[in-house]
Amino acid sequence: MKALCVYCASSDRLDPKYPAMAEAVGREIARQGWALVYGGGKTGLMGAVARGTKSGGGKVIGVIPEFMKVRELEFAEADELISVITMRERKTIMETRADAFLALPGGWGTLEEILEILTLAHLEVLHKPVIIFNHEGYYDDLLRMFDRVVEEKFMHATIRGKYAVARTIDEVFPLITGWQHAPGDAKWYQTR
Repeated sequence: MKALCVYCASSDRLDPKYPAMAEAVGREIARQGWALVYGGGKTGLMGAVARGTKSGGGKVIGVIPEFMKVRELEFAEADELISVITMRERKTIMETRADAFLALPGGWGTLEEILEILTLAHLEVLHKPVIIFNHEGYYDDLLRMFDRVVEEKFMHATIRGKYAVARTIDEVFPLITGWQHAPGDAKWYQTR
């Protein structure tokens, strides 16, 4: 069974439209016959995507640091709940267990996770699909920043081939299944 790693917010203070979207994403993961790999939490969009996946009959794999378990923040209904010590360990397990990556709206943690995955893709270490779900334009500013990075020549335009942008849930899995690795300009990293 293939697994989709979903990065998203853990906040419960969000507009209800966000958890509703995340639950629908979870149901679509299950409908597509994929497993969910995520941060293991029960709150915010993390909990919503996990509940959506479970309600659709899908498999949920959570990876959660011990300090979050102590605070009783884990999604106890997960089919597999992996406890780790550090956030770095959590990200490594999520990365290795995933066949593709999806960023839903989120805060610093979500941004840090998706940017790390994009960096690995740029460095040609990772060749898996990376999808940014730009729900209602949430990531418009980040995508403009990516354009500026290219315009100012901090990175080559080939970085645009390292991710795809979905604007609706229906666009997510076609982007994943149609993914073709696009070699970038970071080949020099491999020869050093």
